[in-house]
Amino acid sequence: MTPHASFWPLAALMFATGLGIPVFAAFNSALGQQVHGPVAATAIAFAVGLAISLAILAVIGFPPASSFTFERPYIWTGAAFILFYGVAITFAAPRIGIGNAVFFVLLGQLAAAAVIDHFGLWGAIRSDLTAKRAVGIAVMALGVYLARKPV
Repeated sequence: MTPHASFWPLAALMFATGLGIPVFAAFNSALGQQVHGPVAATAIAFAVGLAISLAILAVIGFPPASSFTFERPYIWTGAAFILFYGVAITFAAPRIGIGNAVFFVLLGQLAAAAVIDHFGLWGAIRSDLTAKRAVGIAVMALGVYLARKPV
């Protein structure tokens, strides 16, 4: 299977996003210590993100009001998952280290991605969890573990 032309730019975008996850963990953990709590730090991060998003939308245009429907109400819960992530990483990272916190996030991501892809959940592109894919995911998980294992 040959990836389409937009594969590598999108892969680079996601790699950069991956670089940002531990940076977010480090910054938000420090902010959480400064403002005395992970919930306050995450609220501040969300407020800054909201301000930036609104500024970008002011330039590129806001979506039409007609797009705000509740035909599939579950798709509106994504914010709850990212809120949970923000609070959890802000709480855990200063206690177990950023690398260890992100290690467990990566393991969860690998497991969830495999299930979501295998069943094509929520409109995801379906990709069967073959033995080859399962071994690949296990090798990735092992690699992440070995990179974080204390000496």
